[in-house]
Amino acid sequence: MKPGKIRPLAICVFSREGRILAAEGYDAVKQEVFYRPLGGRIEFGETGAQTVARELDEEIHAAVANLRYLGTLENIFTYNGQPGHEIVLVYDGDLVDPALYQREAIEGREDDDRLLFVARWKALDEFRGEGAPPLYPHGLLALLDAHNI
Repeated sequence: MKPGKIRPLAICVFSREGRILAAEGYDAVKQEVFYRPLGGRIEFGETGAQTVARELDEEIHAAVANLRYLGTLENIFTYNGQPGHEIVLVYDGDLVDPALYQREAIEGREDDDRLLFVARWKALDEFRGEGAPPLYPHGLLALLDAHNI
């Protein structure tokens, strides 16, 4: 995150049997485990759907299909003690490889094979109620509920 900059992102919610695929993260300052669907920064000249396809290909070597725009969320937050501001395009879609829906965890890696994240299939109910880990960006759970996901 660059201080003082708004970051445009596109993420995609892949679902199976009441669960979504979400990367696990950790904020050391808050000592908090959190989750976020996969995706990333929108590059200049790229649509949100193109971003999702590129990011999934780069990070987990997966093809996507049937991308459907759900909405936009504004996310103002603090991560590891630093302020952040994102505009997030949210999509729903399918992973082309059906085997990915059977895996409990999927590793996202950089080109140099460095581990970026571990994504897990998480039940949406795991993000509800007192003491539940947060699902980011803020407002995502309500957006998914509004679309019956």
